[in-house]
Amino acid sequence: MAKHPIDKLFATIVARKGADPATSYTAQLLKAGVARCAKKFGEEAVEAAIAGALEDKHALASESADALYHLLVLWAASGITPAQVYAALAKREGRSGLAEKAARKKNRP
Repeated sequence: MAKHPIDKLFATIVARKGADPATSYTAQLLKAGVARCAKKFGEEAVEAAIAGALEDKHALASESADALYHLLVLWAASGITPAQVYAALAKREGRSGLAEKAARKKNRP
């Protein structure tokens, strides 16, 4: 069975952890730390949201790819794997979004 593109991209990102930051953008981000990776993901997510609000499908596709890449870099920097995210999604399967959201609010201090 072929690997999902997210798993393949994540494996590439993890492999770049030890690369030379002078030659690898991914290595630069990872070396800069979790906060920098989070900031960059946030910037890319905002760009995707703006493209969506403008109903620019081409830009939305491109910005979504950027946001996904930067999200995976954030996962790698934070020690999170796609499998952990897939497990979190699986727990929500079959629940309405409203019920899931209400359960999260109930469990917060």
